[in-house]
Amino acid sequence: MTGADALRAAVDRLGAAGVEGPQRDARRLMAHALGLTPERLTLVLDQPFGPEAAAAFESAIDKRAARQPVSQIVGRRAFYGRDFRVTRDTLDPRPETEQLVERALVRPFARVLDLGAGTGAILITLLSERPEATGLGTDICTAALAAARDNARMLGVEARSEFQQADWFSGVSGRFDLIVSNPPYIAQDEMAALAPEVREWEPPAALTDFGDGLSAYRAIAAGAKAHLLPGGAVVVEIGWQQGAAVAELFGNMGFGTVSIHPDLDGRDRIVTALP
Repeated sequence: MTGADALRAAVDRLGAAGVEGPQRDARRLMAHALGLTPERLTLVLDQPFGPEAAAAFESAIDKRAARQPVSQIVGRRAFYGRDFRVTRDTLDPRPETEQLVERALVRPFARVLDLGAGTGAILITLLSERPEATGLGTDICTAALAAARDNARMLGVEARSEFQQADWFSGVSGRFDLIVSNPPYIAQDEMAALAPEVREWEPPAALTDFGDGLSAYRAIAAGAKAHLLPGGAVVVEIGWQQGAAVAELFGNMGFGTVSIHPDLDGRDRIVTALP
Protein backbone atom coordinates (compact mmCIF):
# COMPACT_ATOMS: atom_id res chain seq x y z
CA MET A 1 0.00 0.00 0.00
CA THR A 2 1.28 3.43 -0.90
CA GLY A 3 0.86 6.62 1.07
CA ALA A 4 -1.76 7.74 -1.43
CA ASP A 5 -3.79 4.58 -0.79
CA ALA A 6 -3.65 5.09 2.96
CA LEU A 7 -4.54 8.75 2.58
CA ARG A 8 -7.64 8.02 0.49
CA ALA A 9 -8.89 5.47 3.02
CA ALA A 10 -8.30 7.90 5.88
CA VAL A 11 -10.16 10.73 4.14
CA ASP A 12 -13.14 8.46 3.58
CA ARG A 13 -13.13 7.39 7.21
CA LEU A 14 -12.90 10.91 8.58
CA GLY A 15 -15.63 12.09 6.24
CA ALA A 16 -17.90 9.30 7.44
CA ALA A 17 -17.18 10.34 11.04
CA GLY A 18 -18.44 13.86 10.32
CA VAL A 19 -15.05 15.58 10.43
CA GLU A 20 -14.98 18.87 8.55
CA GLY A 21 -12.10 19.15 6.09
CA PRO A 22 -11.15 15.45 6.18
CA GLN A 23 -8.60 15.85 3.37
CA ARG A 24 -6.77 18.61 5.23
CA ASP A 25 -6.73 16.73 8.53
CA ALA A 26 -5.70 13.42 7.01
CA ARG A 27 -2.79 15.04 5.21
CA ARG A 28 -1.61 16.78 8.35
CA LEU A 29 -1.81 13.58 10.38
CA MET A 30 0.01 11.56 7.71
CA ALA A 31 2.77 14.17 7.59
CA HIS A 32 3.03 13.95 11.37
CA ALA A 33 3.25 10.14 11.23
CA LEU A 34 6.04 10.39 8.66
CA GLY A 35 7.88 13.19 10.45
CA LEU A 36 7.41 15.55 7.51
CA THR A 37 5.99 19.01 7.03
CA PRO A 38 2.60 18.91 5.25
CA GLU A 39 4.13 20.71 2.28
CA ARG A 40 6.49 17.80 1.60
CA LEU A 41 3.87 15.07 1.85
CA THR A 42 3.07 15.06 -1.88
CA LEU A 43 6.66 14.08 -2.64
CA VAL A 44 6.28 10.70 -0.89
CA LEU A 45 2.66 9.71 -1.53
CA ASP A 46 3.61 7.33 -4.35
CA GLN A 47 6.05 5.44 -2.12
CA PRO A 48 5.24 2.32 -0.05
CA PHE A 49 3.79 3.14 3.35
CA GLY A 50 6.02 1.42 5.93
CA PRO A 51 4.54 -0.50 8.88
CA GLU A 52 5.71 1.89 11.59
CA ALA A 53 4.35 4.94 9.81
CA ALA A 54 1.15 3.05 8.97
CA ALA A 55 0.59 2.12 12.62
CA ALA A 56 1.21 5.71 13.77
CA PHE A 57 -1.09 7.06 11.08
CA GLU A 58 -3.85 4.57 11.89
CA SER A 59 -3.68 5.51 15.58
CA ALA A 60 -3.92 9.21 14.69
CA ILE A 61 -6.89 8.62 12.39
CA ASP A 62 -8.62 6.59 15.13
CA LYS A 63 -8.29 9.59 17.45
CA ARG A 64 -9.45 12.09 14.85
CA ALA A 65 -12.46 9.93 13.95
CA ALA A 66 -13.36 10.11 17.65
CA ARG A 67 -13.28 13.91 17.09
CA GLN A 68 -10.14 14.60 19.08
CA PRO A 69 -8.65 17.85 17.71
CA VAL A 70 -5.69 17.53 15.37
CA SER A 71 -3.66 19.87 17.59
CA GLN A 72 -4.00 17.50 20.55
CA ILE A 73 -3.05 14.50 18.42
CA VAL A 74 0.12 16.11 17.06
CA GLY A 75 0.72 17.99 20.31
CA ARG A 76 1.10 21.48 18.92
CA ARG A 77 -0.79 24.40 17.41
CA ALA A 78 0.46 27.34 15.39
CA PHE A 79 -0.35 30.76 16.84
CA TYR A 80 0.94 34.11 15.62
CA GLY A 81 3.68 32.39 13.63
CA ARG A 82 4.92 30.16 16.44
CA ASP A 83 4.20 26.57 17.44
CA PHE A 84 2.80 26.00 20.93
CA ARG A 85 2.53 22.75 22.82
CA VAL A 86 -1.10 21.89 23.56
CA THR A 87 -2.60 19.18 25.77
CA ARG A 88 -6.05 18.16 26.94
CA ASP A 89 -5.47 20.46 29.91
CA THR A 90 -5.24 23.60 27.79
CA LEU A 91 -7.51 25.56 25.52
CA ASP A 92 -6.46 25.23 21.90
CA PRO A 93 -5.15 28.67 20.79
CA ARG A 94 -7.49 30.04 18.14
CA PRO A 95 -6.96 32.43 15.24
CA GLU A 96 -9.37 35.01 16.67
CA THR A 97 -7.20 35.31 19.77
CA GLU A 98 -4.44 36.63 17.54
CA GLN A 99 -6.58 39.75 17.29
CA LEU A 100 -6.31 40.17 21.06
CA VAL A 101 -2.54 40.09 20.62
CA GLU A 102 -2.73 42.66 17.83
CA ARG A 103 -4.85 44.94 19.96
CA ALA A 104 -2.53 44.52 22.97
CA LEU A 105 0.53 45.34 20.87
CA VAL A 106 -0.95 48.75 20.14
CA ARG A 107 -0.30 49.58 23.80
CA PRO A 108 3.09 50.44 25.29
CA PHE A 109 4.00 47.98 28.04
CA ALA A 110 7.00 46.74 29.97
CA ARG A 111 5.16 44.43 32.38
CA VAL A 112 2.14 42.31 31.38
CA LEU A 113 -0.25 40.05 33.28
CA ASP A 114 -2.09 37.24 31.45
CA LEU A 115 -5.04 35.94 33.48
CA GLY A 116 -6.04 32.35 32.67
CA ALA A 117 -2.93 31.82 30.57
CA GLY A 118 -3.55 28.21 29.46
CA THR A 119 -0.80 27.33 26.96
CA GLY A 120 0.74 30.74 27.60
CA ALA A 121 0.17 31.64 23.95
CA ILE A 122 -0.91 35.22 24.61
CA LEU A 123 1.77 36.09 27.16
CA ILE A 124 4.59 34.32 25.32
CA THR A 125 3.64 35.96 22.02
CA LEU A 126 3.55 39.41 23.59
CA LEU A 127 6.95 38.88 25.21
CA SER A 128 8.34 37.53 21.95
CA GLU A 129 7.12 40.62 20.11
CA ARG A 130 8.41 42.97 22.83
CA PRO A 131 11.90 41.72 23.77
CA GLU A 132 12.26 44.29 26.56
CA ALA A 133 9.06 43.26 28.36
CA THR A 134 8.48 40.82 31.22
CA GLY A 135 5.27 39.15 32.32
CA LEU A 136 3.30 36.92 34.63
CA GLY A 137 0.82 34.26 33.52
CA THR A 138 -1.71 32.79 35.92
CA ASP A 139 -4.00 29.81 35.72
CA ILE A 140 -5.98 27.77 38.21
CA CYS A 141 -4.87 24.52 36.52
CA THR A 142 -1.39 23.24 37.42
CA ALA A 143 -1.20 21.05 34.31
CA ALA A 144 -1.89 24.07 32.10
CA LEU A 145 0.84 26.00 33.89
CA ALA A 146 3.28 23.16 33.18
CA ALA A 147 2.45 23.39 29.47
CA ALA A 148 2.87 27.17 29.56
CA ARG A 149 6.28 26.88 31.20
CA ASP A 150 7.34 24.37 28.55
CA ASN A 151 6.22 26.75 25.82
CA ALA A 152 8.06 29.67 27.40
CA ARG A 153 11.24 27.60 27.53
CA MET A 154 10.79 26.29 24.00
CA LEU A 155 10.17 29.76 22.56
CA GLY A 156 12.97 31.51 24.40
CA VAL A 157 11.13 33.74 26.89
CA GLU A 158 11.62 31.64 30.03
CA ALA A 159 13.88 34.25 31.64
CA ARG A 160 11.30 37.00 31.15
CA SER A 161 8.18 35.10 32.15
CA GLU A 162 6.71 33.77 35.37
CA PHE A 163 3.75 31.44 35.85
CA GLN A 164 1.69 31.20 38.99
CA GLN A 165 -1.36 29.27 40.11
CA ALA A 166 -4.10 31.76 40.88
CA ASP A 167 -7.86 32.24 40.62
CA TRP A 168 -7.96 35.51 38.68
CA PHE A 169 -6.32 38.14 40.94
CA SER A 170 -6.22 35.99 44.06
CA GLY A 171 -2.59 35.84 45.20
CA VAL A 172 -1.36 38.15 42.43
CA SER A 173 0.78 41.02 43.67
CA GLY A 174 2.26 44.00 41.91
CA ARG A 175 1.03 46.28 39.15
CA PHE A 176 1.22 45.97 35.39
CA ASP A 177 1.14 48.16 32.30
CA LEU A 178 -1.11 45.67 30.55
CA ILE A 179 -3.59 43.03 31.70
CA VAL A 180 -4.83 40.56 29.09
CA SER A 181 -7.17 37.60 29.22
CA ASN A 182 -9.08 35.16 27.07
CA PRO A 183 -11.31 33.84 29.87
CA PRO A 184 -14.04 31.17 29.78
CA TYR A 185 -16.96 33.07 28.26
CA ILE A 186 -19.33 30.42 26.93
CA ALA A 187 -22.58 30.26 28.90
CA GLN A 188 -23.55 26.90 30.32
CA ASP A 189 -26.66 26.68 28.14
CA GLU A 190 -24.51 27.17 25.02
CA MET A 191 -22.18 24.24 25.67
CA ALA A 192 -24.37 21.58 24.08
CA ALA A 193 -24.23 23.37 20.71
CA LEU A 194 -20.43 23.33 20.51
CA ALA A 195 -18.61 21.05 18.08
CA PRO A 196 -17.54 17.71 19.59
CA GLU A 197 -13.88 18.70 19.18
CA VAL A 198 -14.49 21.52 21.65
CA ARG A 199 -17.22 20.17 23.89
CA GLU A 200 -15.74 16.73 24.48
CA TRP A 201 -12.00 17.31 24.28
CA GLU A 202 -11.12 20.73 25.65
CA PRO A 203 -11.16 21.47 29.41
CA PRO A 204 -14.68 22.64 30.36
CA ALA A 205 -13.37 25.15 32.89
CA ALA A 206 -11.43 26.90 30.12
CA LEU A 207 -14.59 27.20 28.03
CA THR A 208 -17.42 28.08 30.42
CA ASP A 209 -18.02 29.57 33.84
CA PHE A 210 -20.93 27.13 34.22
CA GLY A 211 -23.19 30.19 34.44
CA ASP A 212 -24.00 33.13 32.18
CA GLY A 213 -20.52 33.42 30.64
CA LEU A 214 -19.75 36.75 32.34
CA SER A 215 -18.34 35.65 35.71
CA ALA A 216 -14.70 36.01 34.66
CA TYR A 217 -15.29 39.54 33.38
CA ARG A 218 -16.90 40.52 36.67
CA ALA A 219 -13.78 39.34 38.52
CA ILE A 220 -11.39 40.97 36.07
CA ALA A 221 -13.25 44.29 36.02
CA ALA A 222 -13.47 44.34 39.82
CA GLY A 223 -9.77 43.71 40.40
CA ALA A 224 -8.01 45.23 37.44
CA LYS A 225 -7.63 48.84 38.58
CA ALA A 226 -5.79 47.76 41.73
CA HIS A 227 -3.25 45.92 39.55
CA LEU A 228 -2.73 48.52 36.82
CA LEU A 229 0.08 51.06 36.65
CA PRO A 230 -0.81 54.62 35.61
CA GLY A 231 -1.55 54.65 31.89
CA GLY A 232 -2.20 50.93 31.88
CA ALA A 233 -4.93 49.06 30.02
CA VAL A 234 -6.99 45.88 30.07
CA VAL A 235 -7.55 43.88 26.86
CA VAL A 236 -9.91 40.90 26.93
CA GLU A 237 -11.41 38.56 24.36
CA ILE A 238 -15.20 38.16 24.48
CA GLY A 239 -17.97 36.13 22.95
CA TRP A 240 -19.53 37.81 19.92
CA GLN A 241 -22.75 38.66 21.78
CA GLN A 242 -21.07 39.99 24.93
CA GLY A 243 -19.63 43.33 23.85
CA ALA A 244 -22.19 45.62 25.47
CA ALA A 245 -22.41 43.57 28.67
CA VAL A 246 -18.64 43.37 29.19
CA ALA A 247 -18.16 47.06 28.37
CA GLU A 248 -20.81 47.92 30.94
CA LEU A 249 -19.04 45.84 33.60
CA PHE A 250 -15.81 47.80 33.11
CA GLY A 251 -17.67 51.09 32.97
CA ASN A 252 -19.40 50.31 36.25
CA MET A 253 -16.00 49.71 37.84
CA GLY A 254 -14.82 53.20 36.97
CA PHE A 255 -12.98 52.63 33.70
CA GLY A 256 -13.28 55.88 31.80
CA THR A 257 -12.51 54.66 28.28
CA VAL A 258 -14.02 51.36 27.21
CA SER A 259 -14.01 50.24 23.57
CA ILE A 260 -15.43 47.25 21.72
CA HIS A 261 -13.48 45.99 18.70
CA PRO A 262 -14.78 43.64 15.97
CA ASP A 263 -13.10 40.54 14.59
CA LEU A 264 -12.43 39.97 10.90
CA ASP A 265 -16.07 38.88 10.43
CA GLY A 266 -17.35 42.13 11.93
CA ARG A 267 -18.50 40.55 15.20
CA ASP A 268 -17.63 41.92 18.63
CA ARG A 269 -14.46 40.16 19.79
CA ILE A 270 -12.22 42.38 21.94
CA VAL A 271 -12.89 44.87 24.72
CA THR A 272 -10.23 47.35 25.84
CA ALA A 273 -10.60 49.32 29.07
CA LEU A 274 -8.54 52.23 30.38
CA PRO A 275 -9.07 53.83 33.83
